[in-house]
Amino acid sequence: MRSIWNGAISFGLVSIPVKLMNATENHSISFRQIHLADGGRIRYHKVCELDEQEVTGAETGKAYEDADGTVIPVTDEDLASLPLPTAKTIEIEGFVPASAIDPLQLDSAYYLSANGVPAAKPYALLREALKRSEKVAVAKFALRGRERLGMLRVVDDVIAMHGLLWPDEIRTPEGIAPDAGIKVRDAELDLADTLMNTLGEADLDTLHDDYREAVEELVAAKAAGETVETVEEEGGGGQVIDLMAALESSVRAAKESHGGDGGEVADVHPIKGRKKADSKAATGASGSKKTASGKTAAKKTAAKETTGRKTAAKKTTAKKTAATKTTAKKTAAKKTTPKTAGKSAGKRAASSRSRSTA
Repeated sequence: MRSIWNGAISFGLVSIPVKLMNATENHSISFRQIHLADGGRIRYHKVCELDEQEVTGAETGKAYEDADGTVIPVTDEDLASLPLPTAKTIEIEGFVPASAIDPLQLDSAYYLSANGVPAAKPYALLREALKRSEKVAVAKFALRGRERLGMLRVVDDVIAMHGLLWPDEIRTPEGIAPDAGIKVRDAELDLADTLMNTLGEADLDTLHDDYREAVEELVAAKAAGETVETVEEEGGGGQVIDLMAALESSVRAAKESHGGDGGEVADVHPIKGRKKADSKAATGASGSKKTASGKTAAKKTAAKETTGRKTAAKKTTAKKTAATKTTAKKTAAKKTTPKTAGKSAGKRAASSRSRSTA
């Protein structure tokens, strides 16, 4: 990375030569202004408003405009004569917990690298001291012609510096918050908590600029002479909504979305504090269901008992019928036995007479 500033960190009597490099880069797509008639680029020229003549860079200087419109010229020599001890030094003023820095103050971010071999040891010393203290350093430094406030912290094994806005550059949020009379119900908070738990933590590494990608695709399509389809945006901004219904719908949608990915889905707990009418209606419906269920069970029980009695009666009748048939068979057998015996005796007598005649 290319350094944009060379100087030193002043850590008490310890001086650490460092180079300053941008820690971020801008990926926004920039456009040129053109003349619609012929596509020619529009360029700006510096023109003096008094004589309406174009002026060059060498003819351009600085000036301060007072509140009454008075213009006061200020030269580079004037500025160079001012005391600016932080022109080449990042002067550490003290150390505070990171939580003491309001995120509203955070500005540009930079990396600081040791400038040369002799700077490696004191650089490592400051880095390890920051790690062990779990604090950040507050410092002053000058960049691009103005003194600024900075915060030094450790990122991996590198000392990073965030430019900070001065405290008096942060506006107070007076008159921005909603009216204090607005009340939020516990039921609404419960649903909001459920929605937050369902959505889970944001994976910052997976987030990207959808609009920039769409612009790149648009430019590529137009360069290739392809037809670009326009997408109409859905309205709905600023509409008054049913908050509870919107929260419940959001929880369902988040569950479906995260459930499909196999992620952890938070449970929706019963909401307390609903209107009494809703509770009574729910109770009545529940009671009706219980009553209907009881009647159905009673009918089933009665049917089972009736079926059991009929079955038992059939079995008893069958037993009686079987017993009657058995008795009848025995009686018939008794009546048949004497006749059979008589016939057998007659046969034996006839057989004897036949033998004696022979």
